Amino acid sequence: MSFDGIVTRNIVLELNNLLVGGRINKIYQHEKDEILLHIYNKGKNYKLLISSSSNSPRIHITNYGMENPQSPPMFCMVLRKHLLGGIVLNIEQHEMDRIILIDVSSLDEFGEVSVKRLIIEIMGKHSNIILVHKESLKIIDAIKRVTPDISSVRQVLPGLEYTFVKQDRLNPLTSTESDFFNLIEKDNKNKQVYKFFYTNYAGLSPLISKEICSIVGIDIDKPLGTLDEDEKKNLYESFTSIIKKVKDEKFKPQLIKNEYGKDYIAFHSLDINQFGNKNKIYMNSINEVVDIYYTENDKQNRVFQKGQSIKKAVQVKLDRSLKKLAKQKEELIKSEDREKYKIYGDLISANLYRIDKGMDKVELENFYDENMGKITIPLDKRYSPAENAQRYYKKYTKLKNTYKQLLEQIPETEKEIEYLENVLNNIDNCTEIIELEEIKEELIEGGYLKGKIKNKKNNRVSKPHHYISSDGFHIFVGKNNRQNDYLTLKAANKTDLWLHVQKMPGSHVIIKTENKQVPDKTLEEAAMLAAYYSKGKNSNNVAVDYTERKNIRKPKNAKLGMVIYENYKTIFVSPSEEYIEKIKKVSD
Repeated sequence: MSFDGIVTRNIVLELNNLLVGGRINKIYQHEKDEILLHIYNKGKNYKLLISSSSNSPRIHITNYGMENPQSPPMFCMVLRKHLLGGIVLNIEQHEMDRIILIDVSSLDEFGEVSVKRLIIEIMGKHSNIILVHKESLKIIDAIKRVTPDISSVRQVLPGLEYTFVKQDRLNPLTSTESDFFNLIEKDNKNKQVYKFFYTNYAGLSPLISKEICSIVGIDIDKPLGTLDEDEKKNLYESFTSIIKKVKDEKFKPQLIKNEYGKDYIAFHSLDINQFGNKNKIYMNSINEVVDIYYTENDKQNRVFQKGQSIKKAVQVKLDRSLKKLAKQKEELIKSEDREKYKIYGDLISANLYRIDKGMDKVELENFYDENMGKITIPLDKRYSPAENAQRYYKKYTKLKNTYKQLLEQIPETEKEIEYLENVLNNIDNCTEIIELEEIKEELIEGGYLKGKIKNKKNNRVSKPHHYISSDGFHIFVGKNNRQNDYLTLKAANKTDLWLHVQKMPGSHVIIKTENKQVPDKTLEEAAMLAAYYSKGKNSNNVAVDYTERKNIRKPKNAKLGMVIYENYKTIFVSPSEEYIEKIKKVSD
């Protein structure tokens, strides 16, 4: 992970400058494994987030708001009892480990000054937040109690003495050159070279280990046993250059995005060059870097998980509608053959005198046939000829009515399928929880999901994607049906251009023309956006229809996002993420 001992050292350095001498005036535990300390220092309030979650353990100043539970958990109450109103005396890192020690001076129940130590262990699934008496190291409590059933080696329980996790790796800040070469000779010769560093030195992550190899151009997967003496020497020099920057506190906090510049893939306190320089974002504070990285990634994960939950429910409804449509079309084909039953009835009625009860079939001249050919009609032996004729008339009437009903029902089912497919596409386009909440409310209102609609008073309203074309035109892209309706029916002027992929689910796209002629380049970019935010995202040569807003109308009783249009033209584009990334984005 990116949050290694080097990042920890950088964060501790910043926290000392910001928080030492500050007073803890609020303590919250908004998650089962996270706490938030509000610390006032030098005229400013800081929110210190401490997380022991298995997926993203960390500590940093945060600028994001969080909801707090109505009743605080037990560990939160313990922290409030011992730390609330306390003064932060010191913040330090234990050697080069991802272990942070925060000393807090406060008054105990007898009014005496005592110093407690908050220990933050960032160790993946074993991460913990532990409160101890500094002098005796007796554990007061932990956010995760570790019983003998969980670990026979090291328990973390109230009353026990705190002990640091036994470390079998060297501290890179104090290790020597001979340590390095002795380790490289003794280690597994088949081990990949980059793994050598983080398995032998405390505080080094796979990310920084790969960077050490990258600096000297050595393949990270090369086995240790194949290194020659020059390569070993080069690796040591690269390793020491990294460690010198750490000792000298030559930190350059940065966020690193993927090749498309879209998602954050890493962060660090040192300059990381293995991904190239294109998508690096330098910042002044490692706390700010970590805050953005985890908050944005956490938001993406929550959006994805919530989206998947809604998609699953919508997909069930869609599958049912598709089966319903298939059955309706099958019944329509059957009902199209209804006329023969009327003919059967007519022929039987005209030949009652020739048919005896108990016959299972009869062959009669078909006077509806120009050639007066004969036709064999099945009969039910249980009924008289007249009753057989009536049964055929009833079957004909039923199929006739069914045919009429199906001609009305099939378009409705097709609209239902179109709507549900559009909802699935909208879910994929969402980037904020609020947008998914709007989709959920829409589905509840439509009877597709069970639940209650939240009170909409003072609720925040989501916003569509906002781009600016190469020619300076504003382009808006809806992310859900509510946004689509708003963009098309309220925000757009009559002369604005409206775009939508042809005959498939997709977002409404609006080009604000301001009564100007729209250049071909802007039209192409808007069409690319319409195709990209549609079901045809991964297709080639996608047809995108466009017309002026005045040619759009919403049918009576139509669902959200459903419109019809006329007087349109079509442009064909092949959407690509690389192309979309080049269009200037203003906001979500």
